[in-house]
Amino acid sequence: MPVIYHVTTADAWNAAKERGFYEHPSLKEEGFIHCSQEQQVAGVLERYFAGQTSLVKLVIDTDKLTSKYVFDWSPSTADTFPHVYGQINTEAVIDVLEL
Repeated sequence: MPVIYHVTTADAWNAAKERGFYEHPSLKEEGFIHCSQEQQVAGVLERYFAGQTSLVKLVIDTDKLTSKYVFDWSPSTADTFPHVYGQINTEAVIDVLEL
């Protein structure tokens, strides 16, 4: 069961639970939802979420995802990150951790 992570707001996650899927604006803008491996989460929080509150980390079981995920190279960080090319079905989220 490979696991990946996605940081979002508690409000966005609550709305996703009602819909049955999670969708981030980046899906329409870039074609995928940005995710991370465990060791990458701290850097993501520092780069993109500094000072924000009410954040949660979605723990995603990739075996349960209905959308494709791919590890893509990020030249800005010189690392590969998992990207979900579609909605994240709520059944794939096996835990939600407050940050």
